[in-house]
Amino acid sequence: MKNTLTRFIDRIEKLQSGGEPCFPPGIFPAYRVNPLIRYNRPDTTIFFSAISAFTLQSLKRQQEPELQDRIEDICERIIVNYPDFRNKDGLKTYNFWKTKPSRHFPNGHIFRRYEHFRIPDDVDDTAFVYLTTNPTKEELTWLKEKLTIHANGYKQWIRNTDPEYRMLPAYSTWFGKNMYIEFDVSVLCNLMYFIFKYELPQNRHDEASLEYIRSVIASGRYVKVPFRCAHQYPRTALIIYHVARLIGAFNPSSLAGVKQQLIDDTLSLLSKTESKMDRVVLSTALMRLGIKTDRIPVENYDAEDFKGFYFFIAGLLTAYENPILYRLSVSPLFHMHWICEAHCWVLLFEYETLWNQQNA
Repeated sequence: MKNTLTRFIDRIEKLQSGGEPCFPPGIFPAYRVNPLIRYNRPDTTIFFSAISAFTLQSLKRQQEPELQDRIEDICERIIVNYPDFRNKDGLKTYNFWKTKPSRHFPNGHIFRRYEHFRIPDDVDDTAFVYLTTNPTKEELTWLKEKLTIHANGYKQWIRNTDPEYRMLPAYSTWFGKNMYIEFDVSVLCNLMYFIFKYELPQNRHDEASLEYIRSVIASGRYVKVPFRCAHQYPRTALIIYHVARLIGAFNPSSLAGVKQQLIDDTLSLLSKTESKMDRVVLSTALMRLGIKTDRIPVENYDAEDFKGFYFFIAGLLTAYENPILYRLSVSPLFHMHWICEAHCWVLLFEYETLWNQQNA
């Protein structure tokens, strides 16, 4: 009988596109949905494929040789797609969607027709592309400088955040000359993971980004108003997952003071949630923080257990800095949820690997 990790890899491999309509070879199929308005479209994004490659690569060394080879093959088939999502002018930043020409809101009927809805390259996708490839020293230096010129206060100041953060020179989610400044605690965790991994020199923007992460935990904002803290990952469970991954990997001294609070809040949320997948990501977070948890029978999970779980959203009104529109932006009516079955299996693979490692 196959072990659980092998069965998860089987599922992941079967879901990797062989060139089906809407999904180029190697891409994991994803969909953007809004159940409130019965909206469902296939979405040709690199996001879920890149984050899945990152997670699988980070777990590869803990696997048997056969699984290591299969992970390498899955990731190679993803990585060959990266050039299609590279900056339209050839710069080494990356977009959520294809760029030449822009394929924003692919397979839709309305948004794709308007240039207004084309988004710039973003820090999140760019970080994961760099984390899953082998960038040169020159490329790393260039990107670090690029991040600086899009940080808060360099050209403009953030408006859609709490007043105490408006002068904080943290990194923004977005590149793009005319794009507004936005803070997302989970995006900043992914970016700081990239900066720590490649041991890049830190400056006041790195310090400010870590301060934002620390503050939203210390203040409890990430529990009380998660959307305000993370427009792309606007649920406390997802924020916990990202912060715990950063702490587990690098244990930044600036976050040491909130580690116990993060653990306590995670345990509290875990005891209340009824979502099977939230239980997985919260338990994964606790293991990364060094806490033993009760076993989740992930070997019995199937695709039905993923229903209702989403890992990433777009708030259609967050781009507008008008105070009235921003207050409306928290409503689920204006949220697109992105879902990806393959990434859910990757999350289960991650949980099982960490569980085995902790209980060896």
